[in-house]
Amino acid sequence: MKRIGRTLHVSSNKNIILKAESLPKLGDKVVDENLRSVGMIFDIFGPVSSPYISVKTAVEESHHLVDHILYTVPAKPPREKRRNRK
Repeated sequence: MKRIGRTLHVSSNKNIILKAESLPKLGDKVVDENLRSVGMIFDIFGPVSSPYISVKTAVEESHHLVDHILYTVPAKPPREKRRNRK
């Protein structure tokens, strides 16, 4: 689990906007401090020196998350196939 930033506001299309503290990967799962699923990383935008993150929400009451710290759970990398040795 990795801290990604503090929620600034909820956009008109119901995405949560964060000020990034660390850069996650697109598609990573986002959780709150109680490890409840909030959504997934949808977009990273803004200046390179201080980017913003857009999270596509999976919760109905996303405005309750304003001014909360959110975390990311990295997606599991695909498992490598075993090669048969002869």
